[in-house]
Amino acid sequence: MINITLKQLRYFEALARHGHFGRAAEACAISQPALSMQIKEMEDALGAPLIERGARQIRLTHFGEVAVERAREILRAADELGDLARASRERLVGRLRIGVIPTIAPYLLPKVIGDLSARHPELDIHVRETVTPKLIQELGDGRLDTAIVALPVSETTLAETPLFQENFVLVRPASEANVPLPSADTLREMRLLLLEEGHCFRDQALSFCNLPSGPPREVLDASSLSTLVQMVSAGMGVTLIPEMAVPVETRSASVSISRFEAPEPTRTIGMVWRKTSPLAGQLREISEIVRSSADNGPLQTLSP
Repeated sequence: MINITLKQLRYFEALARHGHFGRAAEACAISQPALSMQIKEMEDALGAPLIERGARQIRLTHFGEVAVERAREILRAADELGDLARASRERLVGRLRIGVIPTIAPYLLPKVIGDLSARHPELDIHVRETVTPKLIQELGDGRLDTAIVALPVSETTLAETPLFQENFVLVRPASEANVPLPSADTLREMRLLLLEEGHCFRDQALSFCNLPSGPPREVLDASSLSTLVQMVSAGMGVTLIPEMAVPVETRSASVSISRFEAPEPTRTIGMVWRKTSPLAGQLREISEIVRSSADNGPLQTLSP
């Protein structure tokens, strides 16, 4: 019988994901020599090499590529076994891994985390902030329990529940506060500042302006809404931001905020999780807390 451990499988999966011993060791919170030793012991137990060791990075062998997919299946099954035990309890306890997109996290999370901790103090909440494609992948790999994203995600393996809707607003330099509001057609001719590729909010803004996904010359990219607003304040162009971001991002910026005429550009925010998750019932309860946390200000909460 081959003697390998779940810990070794987790280390191997992390190494395959990061492609580097140092980064994988950091992610696993162990030393690099300890990680290397565990991988070597796993290879000895399997009787075949899993990786090709290079000077700067590692590469999976053909066997390693097959093995890492099987390792992920085993790890998902092991995690779901633990989730089944948690789901059998009457109260929400233990680790909860939540993913959130960057255009939501700074504005909604403080209230959500506070409300969750108050209602369920035994929850150990871990937050992962990144773009939607990475969150969906990590949900599928079992590295997240749920994610708060813009809907729809259109993944057949995921359950979706809408939480609220919010409008987009136009951010212009303060000197343009009294200038007539441009239409979506007019925005196409302006210097439009947007988030870099990979952010779903970028795609939603481009769709409203009827611009192709491949940015035209006059579109400039930024990595955060904060940078976008500061660029507008400096007179570099105009941008769109979600309404929940306005109080935070405009505090130190010389900008004007304008709402569009109906129909206003909007997005629907919701929670997603694996349909097969044993925690589905608890996650629905958590979605109600998130919806309640958002039930103030300009956000239009939605019925489940």
